[in-house]
Amino acid sequence: MTKEIASKENKNESIEVFFPHNPDTSRLLVGSSIDSFMASRIARAVEDADACLLNLNVTSLSSEQAQLVVALRVDHRNPERVARSLERYGYTVLDTDANILDDDTARRRYDELMKYLSL
Repeated sequence: MTKEIASKENKNESIEVFFPHNPDTSRLLVGSSIDSFMASRIARAVEDADACLLNLNVTSLSSEQAQLVVALRVDHRNPERVARSLERYGYTVLDTDANILDDDTARRRYDELMKYLSL
């Protein structure tokens, strides 16, 4: 199960167990050594990017390696600021899953808003 979290093919299927879908959040997978892992430091890095840490789950890839995979959920749709902040704190961002609107959805919502305002 833990190897599936880091796998690109099964990422969406296995990570859904930890993070139920919420359109106003984004998810990040962060790599860390056991020696440098501190949940409070990760939370501080997320807060430095003006985001709230909603979930933090820690797993290891294998018992032989001293590497951890930390799955995060933050309250921003775009995780780029959080990813940059985590990298400044010395963590490796393995993957991000953003809930960014595509152009068609954004255009449709804009048109609906304009229609509502013109009433």
